[in-house]
Amino acid sequence: MVTPLDEYERTLAFAEIALGQIKSLRQTAIPRNYEIWYVYATGYNAALNKIINETLARAGKLTEGDLEQIYDTYLSQLKTSERIDKVGARVVGEIDDVLKVITDALGISASYGASLDGASEKLSSVQSREQLKAIVETLAKSTREMRDTNRSLEERLALSKTEISNLQHSLEAIRAESLTDPLTGLGNRKYFDRALEAAVATAQEDGEPLSLLLFDIDHFKSFNDSYGHLTGDQVLRLVGMSLKQTIKGRDITARYGGEEFAVVLPSTGLRQALTVADHIRRAVMSKELKKKSTGEILGRVTISVGVSMLKAGDDTDALIERADACLYAAKRNGRNRVVCEVDPEYTTEVQGSRSEVA
Repeated sequence: MVTPLDEYERTLAFAEIALGQIKSLRQTAIPRNYEIWYVYATGYNAALNKIINETLARAGKLTEGDLEQIYDTYLSQLKTSERIDKVGARVVGEIDDVLKVITDALGISASYGASLDGASEKLSSVQSREQLKAIVETLAKSTREMRDTNRSLEERLALSKTEISNLQHSLEAIRAESLTDPLTGLGNRKYFDRALEAAVATAQEDGEPLSLLLFDIDHFKSFNDSYGHLTGDQVLRLVGMSLKQTIKGRDITARYGGEEFAVVLPSTGLRQALTVADHIRRAVMSKELKKKSTGEILGRVTISVGVSMLKAGDDTDALIERADACLYAAKRNGRNRVVCEVDPEYTTEVQGSRSEVA
């Protein structure tokens, strides 16, 4: 059993390690950096420890840019569930308070009803003016109390309505964050799955075309192996930024997973989708990659793209499978290109056995 003293000493040890790391690496002692090193000291976040150890082994230091990326990638998203729990607890607390006010009001209402019944009985047997006056004064007092109770209840319910509305907005904001990839700012895989399913259903119902782009960053593993995962993260950000600048309107963008991205194009046929895909490919290739910590120019990033279009009887899996096969065909045939399901490269890919392409 862990005693309060043990817990105190344990957490103090973590704090000392965190501050020691900040001092030894001559970093600013701001809350973000302290949190990074405190979590590092606990060892609870293996991915965070791994990226820090790799970066220190390679570069001997962590720049402010490195620390920002580490925090955004490995810590900020973990706070979402905590925030949901806190908002949920506040909602429950607010409901409990309102129920208590309503219960108290019901009790007073019942008491007022009893007063009315009692006054009715007394009125039937009143014999003097003084008795009548006393009954009327009692009723007037009870009525004032009931009026004050109703006013308090109305005010409390109005405040509660405002508070619950604010909490609802907070939950909606948190929900939006839960569907967003923190590294690129695009939709995450959960968002993509939901959006694609809805888009396919709408296209089938309306008889409209729909196309899907799947693309993969060429030689992404070599970026990580040569320059480290933080530079790899920078590559992902660059591609995400290119997508945001290129894709507008109803089109749906998402980080599909790892170094793969997806774009759903409602009301878009294959020919137009190919134009969009090549536009994205050129936009990504036009940007130079610069290492944040040193300013070193690392060259240009290229992508391979697979394009499929919704067919009669398709489900989301079939649409993704064909786009994925086109993507592998693009990588197998030289990378930095777009392949769709009517291209001969796709036919060869489907007919042959597909092997892993790095």
